[in-house]
Amino acid sequence: MVENSPEASQKLETEEQAAKSIDESQTSSPEINNKTPEETGNQVDTDIPEDIPTADDPSSRVKKHDFDGVGFTLEEFDSLLSKYDYNFKPGDIVNGTVFALETKGAMIDIGAKTAAFMPMQEVSINRVEGLSDVLQPSEVRQFFIMSEENEDGQLSLSIRRIEYQRAWERVRQLQKEDATIYSEVFATNRGGALVRVEGLRGFIPGSHISTRKAKEELVAEFLPLKFLEVDEERNRLVLSHRRALVERKMNRLEVGEVVVGAVRGIKPYGAFIDIGGVSGLLHISEISHEHIETPHSVLNVNDQMKVMIIDLDAERGRISLSTKALEPEPGDMLSDPQKVFDKAEEMAAKYKEMLLEQAEEGENPIATMEI
Repeated sequence: MVENSPEASQKLETEEQAAKSIDESQTSSPEINNKTPEETGNQVDTDIPEDIPTADDPSSRVKKHDFDGVGFTLEEFDSLLSKYDYNFKPGDIVNGTVFALETKGAMIDIGAKTAAFMPMQEVSINRVEGLSDVLQPSEVRQFFIMSEENEDGQLSLSIRRIEYQRAWERVRQLQKEDATIYSEVFATNRGGALVRVEGLRGFIPGSHISTRKAKEELVAEFLPLKFLEVDEERNRLVLSHRRALVERKMNRLEVGEVVVGAVRGIKPYGAFIDIGGVSGLLHISEISHEHIETPHSVLNVNDQMKVMIIDLDAERGRISLSTKALEPEPGDMLSDPQKVFDKAEEMAAKYKEMLLEQAEEGENPIATMEI
């Protein structure tokens, strides 16, 4: 039979030996595993706690969407985030916290993904020596966003732009109130003098500087000024020293009053008379009843004379003068000016009487005199 062949007997013997080896291995293995750490020479680590959760213990895992017990719902959390606008735009004014002052500027935290930067030249509308003159670490204040984020996601900020906007608002309000301000002259040029008003640079035209000093000598002096032009779009701020002085003087002057003055300048259309620190215009038509070709034929620079005030224009800062109204006889200013000055108060009294009469009749006394 096949199973009694030598090949079959050898195969059966091989399988019995393999089974015997497996039984011996299983019998000896427990003896090794049951040895204590002391018998194997290993030390017991008593510092490791016994209650460590296993790697596959579900209680040791964080649930990604488990909001139970946090005190608010997912919808409430989304609503809270929606209150924060991180879409910063140029022109926005935002609150920020200063957290670093550097050589070229300051680092500001405005809640963006990257700290914003404010260059040194944007720290103030006024000239400053250093950042610490204006900012302190941890200070919270408003900043103007100048530009979009750069390639690093950083915004550029400015304080100067905010001060600039507020300065124009302030000067517009001052002009509306027709206020008189005082400002220091910091420079002069061929056209006039330069001053600073609320941090803005203002210009006083030479024709609106009313002083006997040379323009160069006005540097560092504080002058009373009135606003002539406030134009933010054209970046023009024009002021008048003369108008401020005229207004002050006008408060103490009245039409029909005789004042003593000195000729400070002569033009083809008339002469400028200094009357106590302000200039009034003696128009060529108001020098005499007689026709004259040029004021130079009657007047000289530095002449002392009496004149009468015939108009006070506070809005334009102008004082109009006359010697014609003081002539006892037409042409006296040409033939005998001293006679005019001697009888000035007497003629002025008559002029005031005429003013009252004309006021009652509703007529213009100046126009009546010129007829």
